[in-house]
Amino acid sequence: MKLTQAEWQIMNALWEQHPATARQIMGRLPKGVKWAYTTLKTMLSRLVEKEALSEHKHANTSIYEPLVSQRKARLSAFRLLLDQSFDGAMGPLMHFLMQEKKLNARQKKELIKILGNESEKTGEIK
Repeated sequence: MKLTQAEWQIMNALWEQHPATARQIMGRLPKGVKWAYTTLKTMLSRLVEKEALSEHKHANTSIYEPLVSQRKARLSAFRLLLDQSFDGAMGPLMHFLMQEKKLNARQKKELIKILGNESEKTGEIK
């Protein structure tokens, strides 16, 4: 499932606390977001169509709940990035991360440690 930046903001607000009404979601959006209520409702409808959210009516109020976990959405976004930017190959991504100047030495060591632990769990050779 591919989410737009705006949809990520909505989903993050719902993952934070759900179920929620549109007004509750609006109150949890980042401070810089200045959408009209109708804009939010349109985006919520699109997320329902994408089957990322469920919508239940309580009187005249719609109540929304995520159908996709944050982990599943992140995994989908990661796979899309991997496919589009690294031809689906993990090796070039790891090389890129290790060469990235924004990662400090501690972060690089942590990445190496995580990869080492994962390879031990799966029985792969380091």
